[in-house]
Amino acid sequence: MTIEKDEPEAALEPRVGPAPEEGPEFHPYHHPAAGWGAAKSVTRFLLREKTLVDGPRAIMKMNHENSGFDCPGCAWPDDTKGLRLDICENGIKHVTWEMTGKRVGRDFFAAHSVTELAEWSDFALEDQGRLTEPMVYDPDADHYVPISWKNAFELVGRTLRELDDPNQAAFYTSGRLGNEATFLYQLMARELGTNNLPDCSNMCHEASGRGLQASLGTGKGTVDLKDWETADALFVFGVNAASNAPRMLTALSEAYRRGARIVHVNPLVEAAATRTIVPHDFLDMALYKTTRTSTLNLQPRIGGDMALLRGMAKAVLEQSATDPKALDREFIERHTQGFEEYRALCASTPWEEIEHQSGLSREDVLKAARVYGEADRSIVSWCLGLTQHEHGVDTVREIVNLLLLRGNLGREGAGPSPVRGHSNVQGNRTCGIDHRPAPAFLDRLADVCGIEPPRAHGLDTVGTIKAMLKGDIKVFVGMGGNFALAAPDSPVTYEALRMCELTVQVSTKLNRSHLVHGRRALILPCLGRTEKDHQRRGVQSTSVEDSMSMVHLSVGMKRPASRQLLSEPAIVAGIARAALPGSGTPWQWYVEDYDRIRDTMAKVLDGFEDFNRRVRLPLGFRIRQPARELVFLTPSGKAEFSTAPLPDVVPEPGTLALGTMRSHDQWNTTIYSDDDRYRGIRNLRTLIFMNRSDMRERGIDDMAPVDITSTARDGSRRSLKGYTAVPYDIPRGCAAGYMPEMNVLCALGDYSTQSDQPIMKHLKVTVGPAA
Repeated sequence: MTIEKDEPEAALEPRVGPAPEEGPEFHPYHHPAAGWGAAKSVTRFLLREKTLVDGPRAIMKMNHENSGFDCPGCAWPDDTKGLRLDICENGIKHVTWEMTGKRVGRDFFAAHSVTELAEWSDFALEDQGRLTEPMVYDPDADHYVPISWKNAFELVGRTLRELDDPNQAAFYTSGRLGNEATFLYQLMARELGTNNLPDCSNMCHEASGRGLQASLGTGKGTVDLKDWETADALFVFGVNAASNAPRMLTALSEAYRRGARIVHVNPLVEAAATRTIVPHDFLDMALYKTTRTSTLNLQPRIGGDMALLRGMAKAVLEQSATDPKALDREFIERHTQGFEEYRALCASTPWEEIEHQSGLSREDVLKAARVYGEADRSIVSWCLGLTQHEHGVDTVREIVNLLLLRGNLGREGAGPSPVRGHSNVQGNRTCGIDHRPAPAFLDRLADVCGIEPPRAHGLDTVGTIKAMLKGDIKVFVGMGGNFALAAPDSPVTYEALRMCELTVQVSTKLNRSHLVHGRRALILPCLGRTEKDHQRRGVQSTSVEDSMSMVHLSVGMKRPASRQLLSEPAIVAGIARAALPGSGTPWQWYVEDYDRIRDTMAKVLDGFEDFNRRVRLPLGFRIRQPARELVFLTPSGKAEFSTAPLPDVVPEPGTLALGTMRSHDQWNTTIYSDDDRYRGIRNLRTLIFMNRSDMRERGIDDMAPVDITSTARDGSRRSLKGYTAVPYDIPRGCAAGYMPEMNVLCALGDYSTQSDQPIMKHLKVTVGPAA
């Protein structure tokens, strides 16, 4: 394979921190992903946060098997070969951001009212540093004031006890919560009597879980990192790996070097889909040697992935008429249901329709099909570029359809591989954060924990916002995250939170959700993942699950930012003891030693048997995935082909399909700077990337101000004024911009009827010169 020599990165030298008083800039990025650009950015970040000692120490402890802490960033699995520096730029930034020496205590809140803080930027809020003590909102003074932990717990407990119905409370979870705290959190909610357990997955990968469950009987991918290391072909759909899962670059570069074919499918050709210098490849860094990370890049229109997948399947089926090896007929006959119906559907789908809906030529579709057909073992991977659409579930099922045709399931180097975005978001669902819990799980929970869990489905994220607006949810508890910024339809979400009697935010840093609150509000500061968790029986470890079902321990290394910080399990237990004074659950006993929580989890959760021993093995353990073993927990007992029609994703004349995304210098709602190095942007977040032909058609000059208006399903409109139009390599009829700024354009009612996810990747907008 060709290994190229690259010149040192010069353009767009990385900068951290708020934008200076200078204008926005756009210079197309032509350098490799990671490499010296990442190294420079990390160095500057360490300097700015004044963590030149703790930062390198953390780097040497992050993602080390059972002796370090798990990166609180993405959910990419830990390296299987004992790599000493299994790290990335964004992971280091995320950890350093948490380890900052800045503090936010009572003096800060005394000096700044909530009304004043509401005018600050989101960067400025988080940049103040770590929260140090519990605070309660004083409406008369419009300030947060100190409150003891005892009184804070009693306020939450009393408010929950006084509710007319436990379903008037909702318990939100972000992906940073460890498995032990997650289990206690859902246990508390269900002992209270509600399944109102919305979580960040409701906005991200809900479609993945539902699609895989329907097709295979499991809501998770079937592959592990070793499969990535042996696959002949990798298909990466809707993933911006260099920013969202940077450690994937190692897998992509190694795959290219061993001769695997790599196909990236994305409306934007992201930096990770071109070439990279992996920072822990020291010789490559020294010689500026780059490795390609793709063999083919395809740019479908937004939402056109399903048509591409259908076209690839159609090509494989057409080839099978003359080449009996094109299909794995034995696999299809033994392990699948509905093949003939799917074959007929593909045959009846004309190529003209596939081209029209995908936005790709038949020739391009056939290129991808040939890569798939010539590979013995293929993995198809995807992220939010596929799921945040009306037809997200159908698209995930179409991925499975394609894999089934050639038996790419249940064997090494093959299968479906969703890329979860946040460190333990998959573990949250595994450990019980599910508003639609399975009856079998509730039965075991009742038997082991001695409670009577509710059986009716609870509310997800969208349902919770609607219920708050109507006054049906009176208490909102946010366990991590920044709900106000992450949710769709920002003004409506703000209004909903303000309708609550009480909002409770468990956090490490000040954020927007503390300023958009109910009539009463609490900020409860918790330990970060980098910090030592001291309990009665010593320093505790927590466990997390990565995106490939590996469960492993995480142990903090640093002294807590404040003596008043509590761990997330301790906070959950404190609330539970106050809300459930007659509970038979030994909440405090659990918190004294997290092994006790794990022993209970081992009795309740499938795949967690002998939890405490197995999680201490090198790299932990992998939760069994029945579909990997060709055991399908579907109604037919087989993998099921789906036969959904292709959706019409072509924008109406005069409109554009807009997808929201993160910048490179951002992690979820945390924004490190106004730069986006890999897309060539400096000093700008209020922008829209557009095809230059679409700009000219609308009379829009490069970098000119524009107004953007979205039209919801109900006909209502939402607008953003004075955004900057940036010409970009994106298909005609498509546009893109940053979340959370653009969340306002996604109406609360614009969610998928298949997954209930907000359709943040497929908004219908019009764009014109600023008025």
